[in-house]
Amino acid sequence: MSDKELVSQPSAQARQWAMFCHYSAFFWFLVPMIGNVLGPLIIWQLKKDMDPFVDEQGKEALNFQITFSILLMICGVLAWILIGFPLMALISVVALVLVVIAGIRANEGKPYRYPFCWRIVK
Repeated sequence: MSDKELVSQPSAQARQWAMFCHYSAFFWFLVPMIGNVLGPLIIWQLKKDMDPFVDEQGKEALNFQITFSILLMICGVLAWILIGFPLMALISVVALVLVVIAGIRANEGKPYRYPFCWRIVK
């Protein structure tokens, strides 16, 4: 491993907090519809100044959860014509898989960018 790789590698604590930013979206199971946004928002706000990696991954997790919530609301409206329920299930499964991948990547110290994500929080 070169000196540049050692310098750019986030600390174990930063990697752990970045992972928590992604996995805190599972707070949705306790507080439906807003818990998935509140979890990453709270951790990001508390830990964003700790390390640039935590700041970057916290914003990424928050942006994805905002996008996910907007998509679920659209599916709720589409449920009136019956296509919303299958879409809601599909989006939820994809989101679950992406959050797990993001948490694993963050714990490895590798930045993760969610596909299909509106980057609202800069």
